[in-house]
Amino acid sequence: MATAAAIAFVLALVPLALPAPASAAGAERAPETTGNPADDFALQASTKTRLAYVLTGDAEIDRTSEEGLGGLSKVLRARTALEPGAPMGVDIESDELSFFPILYWPVREDSEPMSDKTLAKVDAYMKQGGMIIFDTRDQERVAYGGTQGKALTRLIGQLDIPPLEPVPENHVLTKSFYLMNSFPGRWDGGSLWLEAEPADEAERSERSRRTDGVSSLVITSNDLASAWALDEANRPIYPVVPGGEVQREMAFRAGVNLVMYALTGNYKADQVHVPALLERLGQ
Repeated sequence: MATAAAIAFVLALVPLALPAPASAAGAERAPETTGNPADDFALQASTKTRLAYVLTGDAEIDRTSEEGLGGLSKVLRARTALEPGAPMGVDIESDELSFFPILYWPVREDSEPMSDKTLAKVDAYMKQGGMIIFDTRDQERVAYGGTQGKALTRLIGQLDIPPLEPVPENHVLTKSFYLMNSFPGRWDGGSLWLEAEPADEAERSERSRRTDGVSSLVITSNDLASAWALDEANRPIYPVVPGGEVQREMAFRAGVNLVMYALTGNYKADQVHVPALLERLGQ
């Protein structure tokens, strides 16, 4: 109980550690336009590291994604050396994806299968080192007896997806920045799924060569963006259940870990080899 009280006290101070609101700190300067939409998109996406979200066509979902990735970007700027620009919405069918290390993809309940062209595009993005976070946002419904995963299955059923598993203990994602054993969002209780650990060294070597060991997809049902969403005054927009502000802090930490994992690959895992390497150098 004392520990929980201490955490709650510290979290009460967290907003003070965030950057000043945009009105006080100055809005991000937009790059000059070229008159060509594709070139303008590329210029905006490449001038800064940016978190991106897939536009779903649902105004409320898209707004929450923007607010959520905006809130996470503020936390990243306040707590890490990364200074991401404002998040960008991506039209999965027409926009270039390679500018973004991470795509947050909220899954609509009425999602339809992707076209063959879009499937090929998404598959290429994942196999060339990009990471997609699919968020079904339905853990609350599952907790009350609802079904899970049908919309996601319709959406990505034709993708070439490797075997998946819940995040194992001691996986690099559990220690890429914070030490963590769960990854809550607005809801808690849903597992975070990613590519299963390689079965042998040959597979491990291939994954390391292709994506530096980073899982090409992450699947959650905990509604991460809603937990990260902050208004212009850095105030949370949505309640988090059941853990309140302690859970929100854990959701922000989960987001930081996901971004650090996507950007640094197996750096943390490789650290265990440092003593052996130093010993060899000493010889």
